[in-house]
Order: sequence, then C-alpha cells, then structure tokens
Amino acid sequence: MDAFINKLKIIIGDRALLKRILFVIFMLFVFRALAAIPIPGVDPLRLSQFLSGNQFLGLLNIFSGGGLATLSIVMLGVGPYITASIIMQLLTIMVPSLKQMYHEEGDLGRRKFTQYSRLITLPLALIQGFSLLVLLERQGIIEHLTLFSKVTNLIVITGGTVLLMWLGELISQYGIGNGVSLIIFAGIVSSLPSSVGQLLFTFDVSQIPLYLAFLVAGLLIVAGVVFVTEAERPLPVTYAKRVRGSKMFGGVSTYLPLRINQAGVIPIIFALSILLFPQMIGAFLATFSNSILQTISSFLISFSQNTWVYGIFYFVLVFLFTYFYTAVTFDPDSIATNLQKNGAFIPGVRPGQSTSEYIAKILNRITLFGALFLGAIAVLPLIMQGLTGIATLAIGGTALLIVVSVVLDLVKKVDAQVSMREY
Repeated sequence: MDAFINKLKIIIGDRALLKRILFVIFMLFVFRALAAIPIPGVDPLRLSQFLSGNQFLGLLNIFSGGGLATLSIVMLGVGPYITASIIMQLLTIMVPSLKQMYHEEGDLGRRKFTQYSRLITLPLALIQGFSLLVLLERQGIIEHLTLFSKVTNLIVITGGTVLLMWLGELISQYGIGNGVSLIIFAGIVSSLPSSVGQLLFTFDVSQIPLYLAFLVAGLLIVAGVVFVTEAERPLPVTYAKRVRGSKMFGGVSTYLPLRINQAGVIPIIFALSILLFPQMIGAFLATFSNSILQTISSFLISFSQNTWVYGIFYFVLVFLFTYFYTAVTFDPDSIATNLQKNGAFIPGVRPGQSTSEYIAKILNRITLFGALFLGAIAVLPLIMQGLTGIATLAIGGTALLIVVSVVLDLVKKVDAQVSMREY
C-alpha cells in the first residue's frame, strides 16, 4: 500500500507524466463522444435485438470499441487498422525489403512501415463499411438508403475509422500504452454498467450454477493471463573485463529477461480479426438469392456457429500468431550483435551466430508454453459456451481477456515511467 501511495505521489508531482496520463483520459473521452453519434436512419430497437442474438456482431462490437452498438460514426472501430497491421506484418516474412525496413532502418523505417499500414486501412474500411451497411439495410435495422445517402454514410464511417486510427497513434505517441488497445479497452469498460444492470434485471435463481461457472472461468482467465504475462526466463549475461587507462571496466554479471509471452494480447486480437472475416462474408452473401452464393454463405455461417470447430481454429490461430508476432518483434540476431558490440556474452556460448541460435532455441521453447497456455485461456469461454449454450459467455470471456492484458501492459508502462523518474 505504501509503495502504491509513493508511486501516486510521484505521478502527481511529475507534470510531464501527469500530462501524459491526462492526455490519454482526454482522448478516450473524445472517442466515447464520437461513439455516441449515430449515423442517420437507425432503428434502435431492431439493432438491440439483432446484436443480442448475434455472436459475430457481438465480437465485432468489441473491436469497434462499442461503436457498433449505436451504429455510430466510428462503428467500424480500429478493426480495419488492425487487419492492415496483420497484412503488413505477414508481408515482412515474404518481402525481405519490408523486414529490413522494420528491423534495420530504425525510426524512419518504422514510420514508413506504419504509413503503409495506414494506406491499406482505407480500402479495407471502405469494403468492410459497405458490406456492413448492406447487411444492416437488408435486415431492416437501417432504413432503405438512396445512393447519395449510402455514399455519404460510407464516407462518414470510413472517416471515423481513420480518425480513430489517428487518435490511437496520438495516444501511443503522447500518452502511455498502446493507443489501439486502449481504445478497445475503453469500449469494453464503457459497456460494463449496462451489462451489469441487465444481469441484475434478468437474474434467475435457477441459473446460479451457471453464474458461478462464469465467475470461475473469469477468475481462471485473469489468473492465467497474469501468470503468462509476468513469467519470464532469465538468460545469464556476463560483461568482459576491459582496461581503459588505469581503470578496469566490466566483469559484471546480469541477465537478459525473456518473457514467456512476448506478444501480450496481440495474438488474441489478430486471431479474432481473422475469424471475423468468414462470418462477415457469410452474413453478406446470405442477402443474395443466387444458389451458389447461398451455399457458400450457409457453409461460412455454420462454421462460425459450430462452437467446437470455431474453438479449434481460434486455438490454432492464437498459437500461430503468438509465434509469428514474437518472431516479428524479437530478433535474436540483433540481440546477439548488440551483446557482442558491448563486450557481453552468455557463459558457455560463443559470441555471434552461436549466441543468436542459442537465444532463438530458448525463445522457441518458452514461447511454446506461452502459446499453448494463451490458446487454452482464449478458448476457455468458448468451452463454457458449448457446455451451457449461452453465447454471451464467449463474448464476455474475450472482452475480459483483452481488458486484463491491456491493464497489465498499461500498469507496467506506468511503472517504467515512475522508475525512470525515481532514478
């Protein structure tokens, strides 16, 4: 408790740090204000009924930061930007020049990389916005739109996505934490009061065992995410002794912390982004009368509604994306090079390529455990849904997973800022 009070005093007393935190809060208020502005011609009652019975739109609403629940001008949220980031990071594996840009060209290369992600976001937002508008119009949730109204709404919601992308980048640059993750977090947290109120209003004594099962699953998710996020494998590092003038430097032993889950919550977000595509395409094709399109639509919808098949794909994608994102963001070659340049080595391992291979081998082993654990935690709510038949368990579990991961990441970054100011 004393440590918390001391940190709070440091935050309040440091104007620069306090300014960063207040900036994040202000930007999230701006986002929630935008999420309350609906597009024209919305039927709120039909929208509420449609969202409550549709797991796909429930998950899409999480990624929109709650903007889809009101069909707001930011109804697409940061989903297109996340998808664009996935595409760019996949391309780093296939295009060597992009990999070099991301890893070796420093801040300038990363700015170019981010700019390409922004450019890809625009067409993705237009396609996703058009598909969603057509789907909602044919379901009767929004009134029939003229061509001018449809184009206007499409421009507005695409502009909303670009605006949210900009807000997220501003938060990352001038605030604390990952801006995109914080926007998703804010949307989830903003829906908690209404969700709790609805639960209390519809409380059924006979359903107490299910509520308890949901509570246990939630606690397991929280404990699992905290465990995997905080666990690390220390890798011993020794600095060689060097003589400069009459003084001797080095000879110090320390360690390199390798986290079991280097990717954090990103694999969950990536996996859900990929799984949302078949559901959106299936729902869109269902509005056409062509028999071939209807068959494709039925297959895609049945895939998304089969909890066990969906869960298997979800687990596999989380597992693969954990490895993929770790490979993209953590480069053993650059770590080995930096250690060698600074006169450091891992005891018993030759500097250079041998060190790189040793770090990669250790990282692959611990990431295996992290990926399996994260995949199991991710599909736990789906297993609960399959056993109980309650779709909201899957949506609530996914939201809880994202919230816990974002809070942990934010707390660590605030602690890092406080530690810098203490020293």
